[in-house]
Amino acid sequence: MDSGTLSGIVTLVFIVVFVGIVWWAYSRRNKERFEDAGRLPFAEDDVPTQKGDKQ
Repeated sequence: MDSGTLSGIVTLVFIVVFVGIVWWAYSRRNKERFEDAGRLPFAEDDVPTQKGDKQ
């Protein structure tokens, strides 16, 4: 097996992995979980600050 064949196999494996990750990220099953995670930076903290804490 020469380096060109090995390079082609590695490239094919990476393409399959990439397509798998994209399929997983855009699956309907994960939509709600990702939307909830996307709203986390905008969520307000309900934890009261202690005296002396800087805000």
